[in-house]
Amino acid sequence: MAIPLRSTQNGTFFITSIIWNRRRFFQLPAHAELFLKTLQHYRAEKVYKLHAYVVMPDHVHLLLTTEQKTISQTMNLIKGGFSHRVKSAYPIWQRSFADHLVQSADDFQTRRNYIHQNPVRANLCATPDLYPYSSAYKPHILTPKDPRSD
Repeated sequence: MAIPLRSTQNGTFFITSIIWNRRRFFQLPAHAELFLKTLQHYRAEKVYKLHAYVVMPDHVHLLLTTEQKTISQTMNLIKGGFSHRVKSAYPIWQRSFADHLVQSADDFQTRRNYIHQNPVRANLCATPDLYPYSSAYKPHILTPKDPRSD
């Protein structure tokens, strides 16, 4: 299967990248957290603007706007940077990734909602804000403060 030609223009992209052989690599919290650190590292370097993300057990979805580099260069940094940090003896990623150039505000919102609903559809959580490896995550205080501690 040939690798598709990629856009050389900057823009906002919806990205899907899959783990090699659909292994549940990100099921380990340490791997998911390391991927998020890698993602934030390149965001802090202003390689892209990160609008939404979700790290699923066997794939990731990203909604980002390229800044300095093409989408191929950007994904090479993210995937390669993570692979270098994780130091696995085995391949991490499938060879390519799927990208969709976002065309409108409605398209952007649809893709963002898809990303945030992905762990709910996969029965990993009841609502998007409960999934810790998503930009929708909002940590909750599950147990109220014990009034006897005052």
